[in-house]
Amino acid sequence: MFDIFLDIPAQKFLKKLEITSSQRIIVAIRKLTEDPIPHDSKRIIGEKEKVFRIRVGKFRVLYRVDYENYRVVVINIDYRDRVYK
Repeated sequence: MFDIFLDIPAQKFLKKLEITSSQRIIVAIRKLTEDPIPHDSKRIIGEKEKVFRIRVGKFRVLYRVDYENYRVVVINIDYRDRVYK
C-alpha cells in the first residue's frame, strides 16, 4: 500500500475548491494507494521524471510514484486547460 503526499500547489488548489469537487478529487487520490497507476492514467511525455495524470471530471491530478518509499506524490491539481502550462 502506498502513502499519499501532496505538494504545496496541490494543497492550495484543494483549499480553494468547493467541498463537493475537492471530495471527488480526494476520493480519486485515495484510490492511488492501492493501484498507483490505474488503467485510466496516462504518462505525461516531456517530463524528466515519470509523471502521470488521472482525470477527475474537469480536473487533472498530476503525480509521480516513488516505488522505493512506497509513496505517491501529487505534484499539481488544476483545471484541464491550465494544468499542462
